[in-house]
Amino acid sequence: MGSLFNVFGPSPIKPLEQHMHRVHQCAKQLYPFFEAVLKQDWDEACEIKEKINQLEREADSIKRDLRLHLPTGLFLPVSRTDLLELLTVQDKIANKAKHIAGLTFARKMTIPESIQADFMPFLGRCLDASKQACKAINELDELLETGFRGREVVIVEEMITELQQIEKDSDTKLASIRQQIFEMESILSPVDIIFLYKLLEWIDDLADRAQTVGGRLQILIAR
Repeated sequence: MGSLFNVFGPSPIKPLEQHMHRVHQCAKQLYPFFEAVLKQDWDEACEIKEKINQLEREADSIKRDLRLHLPTGLFLPVSRTDLLELLTVQDKIANKAKHIAGLTFARKMTIPESIQADFMPFLGRCLDASKQACKAINELDELLETGFRGREVVIVEEMITELQQIEKDSDTKLASIRQQIFEMESILSPVDIIFLYKLLEWIDDLADRAQTVGGRLQILIAR
């Protein structure tokens, strides 16, 4: 199928994989970004924020190019609609990373010392979800070569199952940190509390959106 498709037009699979790689590169910059935030090193945080913005723009560029050049003919190996929806959910991860860095930097947010020990593992687990989604998407070309059948499908399904577990882990960590913040509400300003809850929600969204990528990939395989 892949060889036949190459006769009629360029495959959209590689650009889709490249887009997800750029998206994950964007998201994973949040880890050093928050390391700088914990140190209140806003110069370093600013540099990393700009790197996140640049990677998000690069992902947007790949997205626009793929949308403009995605074939509409008979020989597209998978549903055009499924590919566009997969591209959209991938892109939301980079968008969310950009918003997280922007909010944190604009408000010069301080992560309370009492939750810092749990905050970074929570962030790391959410980024694990993005990494796992990227790993699964990188199997698309192999899936295409095998006609979306056989052992390769089993491998990808196992990756998606692991992604779902990572997302559950992130939710568990989120619940623990929320409880700690709840216990601090009387000593922090209401505005700080609101934005802290919002920050945690957005970070958890990274894992949720990565899981959505896995879900869209499952739909693509099933069809």
